[in-house]
Amino acid sequence: MTSTDNIKKSKKGRPQVDTTALTLRLSNELLERLDAHRRTLEDLPNRQEAIRRLLEAELP
Repeated sequence: MTSTDNIKKSKKGRPQVDTTALTLRLSNELLERLDAHRRTLEDLPNRQEAIRRLLEAELP
């Protein structure tokens, strides 16, 4: 047994959080609009983050 056998390996991927995965299909036109919106933001979020922000801004 080597010394690395006792080391707990970290799991790959995102840590578990209180969320639900969502699969979404968008038309090419809507995706282009989303990408154009992302480019107006200073930190250029990825598509998932841009959608989260838009939802947070629009939902009560």
